Amino acid sequence: MDNFSEYSKLVEAALFMSPRAMSVSEIASTVGMASLGPLQEILNKLVDKYKAEDTALEILKISDKYMFSLKEPYASKVGKLATGPDLSRGSLRILAYINKNNGILQSRIVKLFGASTYEYMKELEEKDFVKTVKQGRSRKVETTVKFKEYFNV
Repeated sequence: MDNFSEYSKLVEAALFMSPRAMSVSEIASTVGMASLGPLQEILNKLVDKYKAEDTALEILKISDKYMFSLKEPYASKVGKLATGPDLSRGSLRILAYINKNNGILQSRIVKLFGASTYEYMKELEEKDFVKTVKQGRSRKVETTVKFKEYFNV
């Protein structure tokens, strides 16, 4: 068996086992590849392979990271089997609103959802689903790459 084929299987296994998206350098380190060029070629071929095959799986590229995911409609049909994000219902509500209105001011969210927003925001920031940047007397709220990876958006 040639090295390209063996590394391809290792990359596929690493992506399958990882609970989160991995950067090219993380994958290279995991599978023991020193050169990123051939690894990028392997990743491109794997992405194309899963797009072309009649399978429920796909390899997503999110920013500069890769991860295994389920294609639709399979993801929505079996998603209940996955463990939840371990967020309170209020935090999930706030997070959904932030995702829909990315770049919204925290003061606007507080006006809509009330003072409990501050607790939910703290929880969301601690779990790295949102980031805030000071803007005037308020804070601009945006979702993070971790949010996109975790919720496949």
